[in-house]
Amino acid sequence: MKKIEAIVRPEKLEAARRALELAGCAGLMITEIEGHGKQKGVVQQWRGEKYKLGLLPKIKIEVVVKDQDVDKIIKTVIDSTRTGEIGDGKIFISNIENAVRIRTSEKGEVAL
Repeated sequence: MKKIEAIVRPEKLEAARRALELAGCAGLMITEIEGHGKQKGVVQQWRGEKYKLGLLPKIKIEVVVKDQDVDKIIKTVIDSTRTGEIGDGKIFISNIENAVRIRTSEKGEVAL
């Protein structure tokens, strides 16, 4: 099992959620976060004054999937969220040792 964490633009959340559902992703977790990448935020202007936004609003989408589904889910996230501009986000993949469904005590992939 793998955990996929995708950091995406807030305006791409609904497109990503729908695409993941169509790809057969059973469950997901969404968190509103703030952060920055290499660009270290953005400089904006308001009433003639420039100011720097160091932390930008982002959405973190987390899913745990079977090993054989990883490439399909990654492609789904990229296809549904890419704009081609700086700030599109990142995807992180981690190993998951085990999963347990609390209601039934099922373990492993069947708990997904």
